Amino acid sequence: MDIGSKIKAITQSDVFAKDEDGSFKCGTFVGRPYSLNYDTLGLLVCDDWKQKAQGLPQGCFLLAFYKNEESISEALLLRVVSPSKLPNDSDVVSSMVEYYKDNLETTGPQSKLDSFTRYEFSFSGIECRVLGTFYKDEKSVIQFGADLENFYSSHNYEVYKPSPEYLAMIVNFTDKKSSKPFQIGKVRYSSSRRFQAQETDPVPVYVLPEDFLGKRTAMFGMTRTGKSNSVKKIIQATCQMSEQAKHTSLSAATSETKYVESIVEGVPNFPVGQIIFDINGEYANPNLQDEGTSISEIYAEKTLRYSIVDKTDEGFKVMKVNFYSDILGGFELLCAHLGDKAGDYVESFRSIDMSQPEDYATNPSSKIRYDRKVAAYQLCLYKAGFKLPAGFDKIKFSGNADLNGIAKGLDPKAGLTFDQAFAWFDAVWSSAGQKVFDAYVNKKGRQLFDEDMQAILVFLTKRRTSAASVANVSGYQKFRGIIEQHTATSTDQFDVEIVKALRSGRIVIVDLSQGSDEIQSLYSERICVKIFQDAMGRFVRTAPNNFIQFYFEEAHNLFPKKEGSDLKQIYNRLAKEGAKLNLGMVYATQEVSSISSNILKNTQNWFIAHLNNSDETRELQKYYDFSDFTSSLVKFSSSNDQGFVRLKTYSSAFVVPTQVGLFPEEKTA
Repeated sequence: MDIGSKIKAITQSDVFAKDEDGSFKCGTFVGRPYSLNYDTLGLLVCDDWKQKAQGLPQGCFLLAFYKNEESISEALLLRVVSPSKLPNDSDVVSSMVEYYKDNLETTGPQSKLDSFTRYEFSFSGIECRVLGTFYKDEKSVIQFGADLENFYSSHNYEVYKPSPEYLAMIVNFTDKKSSKPFQIGKVRYSSSRRFQAQETDPVPVYVLPEDFLGKRTAMFGMTRTGKSNSVKKIIQATCQMSEQAKHTSLSAATSETKYVESIVEGVPNFPVGQIIFDINGEYANPNLQDEGTSISEIYAEKTLRYSIVDKTDEGFKVMKVNFYSDILGGFELLCAHLGDKAGDYVESFRSIDMSQPEDYATNPSSKIRYDRKVAAYQLCLYKAGFKLPAGFDKIKFSGNADLNGIAKGLDPKAGLTFDQAFAWFDAVWSSAGQKVFDAYVNKKGRQLFDEDMQAILVFLTKRRTSAASVANVSGYQKFRGIIEQHTATSTDQFDVEIVKALRSGRIVIVDLSQGSDEIQSLYSERICVKIFQDAMGRFVRTAPNNFIQFYFEEAHNLFPKKEGSDLKQIYNRLAKEGAKLNLGMVYATQEVSSISSNILKNTQNWFIAHLNNSDETRELQKYYDFSDFTSSLVKFSSSNDQGFVRLKTYSSAFVVPTQVGLFPEEKTA
């Protein structure tokens, strides 16, 4: 039986079947309700029932059946939340205290309790959350609704703890048709596993890989709680699904392909691209703590690795920019680098438009002004110490007889060395306001230097105004902090290469481990913007977009903070607009509170491991039904709890406590 058929068989198990004695086959009887409303159920249990059911751990699932009908077709799904008080609890406690005062045994073979008192002492109350209703529709197919359509007097119900077979039905129930479910792990209720250790057949938990495509997925938990392992499991599931794509590439798309669903029954139209922003280098490089689980090793044939330092001998491509030839790319990096630098003249520089004018080829005046602007910008790079590319020893742009006269006869149209070109601009800028300069301006009827050009000349000459006789700003010296990202040899734009690789369904790992926080942010932002722009362009042209998945490790280093409200920031745009562009994102970090609320509010899949303080759980309980787990999430016993998460996926209606399997040992069944 293939995995899709197995899941279908599991999720259509007849949960309403009965034994000859009238009890339900789905599991073990554990108690009867004494209160019920749309949200909670108060359950009366006793020690004997709990023992037969092998315990009722916090978070475990129960089923409540309404018995006042001949044909049972409805069961309430419950989750154990906490103990609750019974009406006679105060009397029971008073009796216990009296026995304790008299130093009488209340348990074991020497117990002094009479049978009636022992019976009374064994009962207790449990509060359960009502998660929804399993029911049969008009075709006798089992469905699930995440609420109650109606409820009756509580005495009409019996409550059962489901057996492994029916628990598998509960945790894997979905109304989606998918032929490629993926086993992410198995059900785990608690850190203590005395009863669960006795189980010979652990209950598997499956996810639908398509739940992650084009969706937002969060991984929260303290260090060494298994976040990276969970990310690798998702990458593994995505790779397996990508291999089943209907078309081998985007180029295989037909006119009809543009208008069909991007994914049908778990199979995408095109191979899925995946890009990992690797802050710690654990995906790009083998390491001791994750021996044998490096993504770049396991999927070597489809993986490309990029680094911000030169590691070509290790199979990496270098992410550096030729600032002289890639004008826009280099300028964007410079502007990002200058983002936290103070000064009005810095803001003026960052607002410069370095893109080529639309009329560049047809309007000579427009061409002259743009070429001058580029030349002045390249001179800033030269003065800052950016190495010149081979053969790039001359610089050309249009001057003017009057202006060349100001510059002592230097003619930039014939070609100047970079030092000569600097002397030309310095002389012309210094003459602003003088008679010969004003004569040129009056002749042309416009200013020689527009606002963009003036902003560049302030950086180039280090003089805030042309009238200044000495340098009074640091100017181009501010560029030196990013000089290591310049290469004088490479002319290929790495972000363009990365987009092409992702469009062909490859895995790209961007190793940011050897860069500063600023460099990490610069490169991740540039790549994300490039992918987003490419996807938006294809969307506008009605060209098909294959799915591209982003993976962000240590996301707090890259994402906007909780109070960040700039919706134009690229990570916020990926969260809010990525779905329509087939862009999904998986992000991992230690703290829920470190992530922008704009991203959290658009997150559909959640993996929550150990959190060590109530501030984080308060933030978490705003979402779905995680409030049921806030107390248990702050408890962490040992390394045995690694991979123990509370899992909520897009297709599931409720959180499932899960032990995530190890990557890559566990395979689909």
